[in-house]
Amino acid sequence: MGRVEYWNDPEAPKPNTLVPACGVVAVDDLGKILLQRRRDTGQWALPMGKQEIGETPSECAIRETLEETGIAVEILGIVGIYSDPGHIVAYTDGEIRQEYEVTFLAHPLGGTPMENDEASAVGWFAPEDMLTLDIHPTMRRQIVDYLNGNTPHID
Repeated sequence: MGRVEYWNDPEAPKPNTLVPACGVVAVDDLGKILLQRRRDTGQWALPMGKQEIGETPSECAIRETLEETGIAVEILGIVGIYSDPGHIVAYTDGEIRQEYEVTFLAHPLGGTPMENDEASAVGWFAPEDMLTLDIHPTMRRQIVDYLNGNTPHID
């Protein structure tokens, strides 16, 4: 499904949903961070997705990480809660969301990075390697908060 994102744009459409999304900054023993290249945007992003009814935020983050990357993780803590009324995502099906994300710190338990219908590539990246990657702006902010020790971020 296609989408258009708006940041602090007075011409942005008004949101009609607020959907919690949960994900992780997964860090391995070498300090590398797990990223996926999104098929819908072509940008690198953290594993993250929509929370389902009956699921806790941490369960959602664990499930989404496994589904999107092939990596099983354990939750270690929270990176932050990110909800910016100025960040609007308009989907081609008519849904218009306000950003709302809960991002956890996680450690890998096992698995092999794998492509899927949402990710054209999955890999582990050292922080210095991320400087040249096209990373989704919201995800970059979350990674920087983790790297700078600005956690938990409450927005």
